[in-house]
Amino acid sequence: MEATVCSAPVNTGFDIPARVNREGKPDGTIVRIKDFGDGGKGIVIIAGPCAVESREQLFATARSVKDSGAKIIRGGAFKPRSSPYKFQGMGEEGLRILDEMRKETGMPVVTEVMDARQIELISKNADILQVGSRNMQNFPLLKEVGMSRKPVLLKRGMMSTIEEFLLAAEYILNQGNENVILCERGIRTFEPSTRNTLDLSAVPMLKQLSHLPVIVDPSHGTGLRWMVPSMAKASIAAGADGLIMEVHYDPEQALCDGQQSLSLDEFSLLMTELKRIAAAVDRYIL
Repeated sequence: MEATVCSAPVNTGFDIPARVNREGKPDGTIVRIKDFGDGGKGIVIIAGPCAVESREQLFATARSVKDSGAKIIRGGAFKPRSSPYKFQGMGEEGLRILDEMRKETGMPVVTEVMDARQIELISKNADILQVGSRNMQNFPLLKEVGMSRKPVLLKRGMMSTIEEFLLAAEYILNQGNENVILCERGIRTFEPSTRNTLDLSAVPMLKQLSHLPVIVDPSHGTGLRWMVPSMAKASIAAGADGLIMEVHYDPEQALCDGQQSLSLDEFSLLMTELKRIAAAVDRYIL
């Protein structure tokens, strides 16, 4: 059976946007990415480094996560950073490395787009456009990725409500692009022990309200490597359609988010465990 969606009405306190509303597509949307889909009974695993740092780093990580069962590779070429003095990504050179990697491995690529002017270039080198947390309410950008018709991975804003998240998705769908994947990546609360507070209650809520597939980012959701496996397993149990996780071939030397990146061996072990969790809820890892 597919992930359970409760049939009882939900009193949200707001009107669910028309195009994302599950009532319009009660069976849910499956976003097609190459020869498979995100949504339905299968669970998609996206893995890779926070940022492309070198050809060696990306290829070593990509080959390993593919062997472990990841379906899609992630890697940032353009990186939004809170500090202007931190590594901002390799830019166009990073995109070229991502494109070279996907041609060699056959793995689809998801990478972040920060500006509407980047869409055409990134679309040539990637299969999924990621709109990050900081840009969830960048409405001109949402409209442009909607017009691109490329699959879009939309991350929840770090201080955004479910209503605001769904309205952001509505901007994309309103341009005719229904290939949207929602991503819960943690929200900012008063709790300082983790980078963010991973809101797993958002998974069943989003799946109840919207027909769009929902994935979880336990890396940003916790900011702590040792917590990622537990939260990844809990996400699947909560009904997530996929996971996006940061994996690095040498986390201690990573230029970006090394403290929340799994090593290659840690990711391989986690994939074995995730298959058991998926089977327990009558689903499977794609």
